[in-house]
Amino acid sequence: MPRSVNSVASRARRKRVLKAAKGYWGRRKNVWTVAKNAVEKGWLYAYRDRKVKKRDFRKLWIQRINAGARLEGMSYSEFMGKLKKANIDLNRKVLADLAMNHPEAFKAIVEKIK
Repeated sequence: MPRSVNSVASRARRKRVLKAAKGYWGRRKNVWTVAKNAVEKGWLYAYRDRKVKKRDFRKLWIQRINAGARLEGMSYSEFMGKLKKANIDLNRKVLADLAMNHPEAFKAIVEKIK
């Protein structure tokens, strides 16, 4: 009995990968083996960087809060410690937005915790 290969499924699989490689440069977009490696690597980076994005934003927020706190004569750690002690539950994202876009509101928070 001849060997059965499911060419419909393998063609569909290749089409799916080549479609994901659309926009790549050179052989990465149209040669199956090269495109498969490029797409898989891209998916790995996408998975990893969804986690890294969270770290990067937290770092940015901390820098902005620190800059705002130092304008009021306080370090970041001192500011966050006093904020916790005063039971003010604002997350870093909101605090960073206030420090950057609404300095008068941030100053009011600083005055409240001093």
